[in-house]
Amino acid sequence: MITRVTVFSKPNCSTCESTYRILKVAKINYEVIDVTKSEAAMAYVTEDLGYSAAPIVVVDFEDGEQDHWSGLRVDKIQQLKPHVRSL
Repeated sequence: MITRVTVFSKPNCSTCESTYRILKVAKINYEVIDVTKSEAAMAYVTEDLGYSAAPIVVVDFEDGEQDHWSGLRVDKIQQLKPHVRSL
C-alpha cells in the first residue's frame, strides 16, 4: 500500500496542475512541495533523484520501496490506484 505521494512542483507549472487534477480524480491524496521555496527539496530532486523538470512525483510504499517520475504520467498514476487506501 501507498504511505505517501509527494509532488515536487514550482509556480505557474501547467503540467503540475494537470498532475494534481489527475491525482484528485484517481482519489489519491498527495502533498505538494514547492522546490523554489526549499533548497533541500531542490537538491533532493536534482541531485538525489536526477530530475530537472517539474513535476516530480515520489511515491512511498509500506514495504519501504519507492517509485518516482518526472512530468505528467497518467499511466503511472493509474498504476497506483490498486495500491491506494485512505492516506
